Amino acid sequence: MIDIRLVRTNPDLVKENIKKKFQDEKLVLVDEVLNLDKQFRDARTRCDDLRAQRNATSKQIGALYGQGKREEADAARAKVNQINEELAELEKSEETLETEIKKRMMVIPQIIDPSVPIGKDDSENVEIQRFGDPVVPDFEIPYHTEIMESFDGIDLDAAGRVAGNGFYYLLGDIARLHSAVLSYARDFMINKGFTYVIPPYMIRSAVVDGVMSFAEMDAMMYKIEGEDLYLIGTSEHSMIGRFVDQIIPESEMPIHLTSYSPCFRKEKGAHGIEERGIYRIHQFEKQEMIVVCRPEESKEWYDKLWSYTVELFRSMDIPVRTLECCSGDLADLKVKSCDVEAWSPRQKKYFEVGSCSNLGDAQARRLRIRIQGEDGKRYLAHTLNNTVVAPPRMLLALLENNLNADGTVSIPEVLRPYMGGKEKLIPKH
Repeated sequence: MIDIRLVRTNPDLVKENIKKKFQDEKLVLVDEVLNLDKQFRDARTRCDDLRAQRNATSKQIGALYGQGKREEADAARAKVNQINEELAELEKSEETLETEIKKRMMVIPQIIDPSVPIGKDDSENVEIQRFGDPVVPDFEIPYHTEIMESFDGIDLDAAGRVAGNGFYYLLGDIARLHSAVLSYARDFMINKGFTYVIPPYMIRSAVVDGVMSFAEMDAMMYKIEGEDLYLIGTSEHSMIGRFVDQIIPESEMPIHLTSYSPCFRKEKGAHGIEERGIYRIHQFEKQEMIVVCRPEESKEWYDKLWSYTVELFRSMDIPVRTLECCSGDLADLKVKSCDVEAWSPRQKKYFEVGSCSNLGDAQARRLRIRIQGEDGKRYLAHTLNNTVVAPPRMLLALLENNLNADGTVSIPEVLRPYMGGKEKLIPKH
């Protein structure tokens, strides 16, 4: 959510930003906010005037009764009652206007960084850099579930009977490899100086409103029936929510945390949920990183965060590239974002395995996360998040890029301590 003072002082900038995001239907919201805001401020000014009149008149009433001026005192009391009635109406109007303003402000997109490429959708995202050489071996690479099935490592049929499409059982060495990747990612981030956290897996609606847009929530979140609770779609949600209504001393900045959690997503309207596989699913696990910092630090942290994901994947010999998200592909709260994509030798293309985002002060404004400087002044923090690794999707990249012609899978050296020293997975059939 942007600062309403920016709407007041530079509405043309806000409108131009909306156009850059190809959301012209939202242009009318700027004028509506300006109109409602004027009404709100007029009402507040009138309320302040009436309170001053009420206080002055109330002070006169006792004195008038004391002087025997009963008629004048009664008239003053009647005036106070009249003021109270008008105040009650104005305060109710203030509340309504404030709600209407917030409703519109919540869907006006954050001002994007000047470096963001302009484009309508993800087809116009821009490749920034490649890391590692993508290789296509001279033998056929099976579909990822076939590779897993050769190790008796996945059971989609049973998961379908138990929970439906979009769920899975991982077994044996494949399940162990899944856990090994998460353990390695945890230790990788701890070694980067991040504090390891296991957060709540459910959050209240007020936190949901603070960390994401309504459109994202509707497409992603599972609500707990009869409770003011949602299952998290990523641990970033509860991790940022931890700081709601907090005033953090500047001396504690920056805060950098890495969190593990299961994630639950409806994937409403998503393509591929019916496919046999684990690329797009309702349940997965993820190691995440989040940063809360001073505004002037967020650009530097953004570059650090995505580079950590690249470093982790390259340590497992997986080629990756970074893709700058264009304006039309940015969620409304994001200032800047890039995807990290891993190479798929089978598909001969890259696919998304992580996303890094700088949200500026958008989440901090919604959740009232403030920093207190040494001079005592308070200002909004900036928040960032990035995927360290999200199995089981990343297992696709790991298995395909480490598959050998004989059907074995070489275990990257960094994962071997988490796999009991194994160097290869041997297929069972």
